[in-house]
Amino acid sequence: MSNDFQQARVTLGARMRELRTEAGLNGKEAADALSWAPSKVSRLENGKQTPTAADLDAWAVACGQPETAGELKGRLRGLETRYRTWRRQLAGGHRPRQEAGIEQTQRTGVTRSFEAGIVPGILQTADYARHVLTRYGQLRSTPRDVEPAVNARMQRQAALYEAGKRFDLVVWEAALYVLLCPREVMAAQLDRLISVAGLSNVTLGIIPLGAQMNVAPGDGFSVYDERLVISETWTVEMWLDDPDEIAMFLKIWETLRESAVYDHQAHRLLARARAALDLS
Repeated sequence: MSNDFQQARVTLGARMRELRTEAGLNGKEAADALSWAPSKVSRLENGKQTPTAADLDAWAVACGQPETAGELKGRLRGLETRYRTWRRQLAGGHRPRQEAGIEQTQRTGVTRSFEAGIVPGILQTADYARHVLTRYGQLRSTPRDVEPAVNARMQRQAALYEAGKRFDLVVWEAALYVLLCPREVMAAQLDRLISVAGLSNVTLGIIPLGAQMNVAPGDGFSVYDERLVISETWTVEMWLDDPDEIAMFLKIWETLRESAVYDHQAHRLLARARAALDLS
């Protein structure tokens, strides 16, 4: 768990403890008033558990200061805006997350993305996306709404053909060889990359495996204009809107871009990866 996330949760818990103390309640009395286990009060106040919005509404009332509910929930929104665990975010299935991606793409003029081990979602074929979402659904034990999620991901790709939008994408060459799907599906995916790279508003750079680099490839991320960064790890997805953090990700993206090759050189790498599938 991110240190920043944990610190924010501890700070929220400290504010909850402050309200309880001001109300003259001890932990057991607060738990009794809310019909909670005393251990829940302890976990919340010590930043060991993330409260729900309903928890905070009830807490404010129990502490005799219902007007503070808005402040507490504002702190919670700030915390959840930054770090969203996959377990919580995908509890209702994959489609809502894909629809959130559609919304962000629609709001954005310039999308800059980097991926180290997978084809960027905006360029995935339906078959490739189906296998990827199935694999990650199995890993995270999330609901198996693969087809609705694939449909939503394909809907997002309509933005590739909208005037006024630009997509600057950088992929590490290794992603062209990671077989999360059958070889035939990967071949079609590589063909898709070759064709999409010809669009006037899409720039696809590939970082060769032997390229000299000034920063090592890390987790994938996307920068939406200069207002939002979405970065994924194995356990959380981070939504970052702090200007300093956005500036850092733009610097990282630019550094990675400098190591990439484009146009004919990129096409050669795509063709080489496709030939390596040896479908004959």
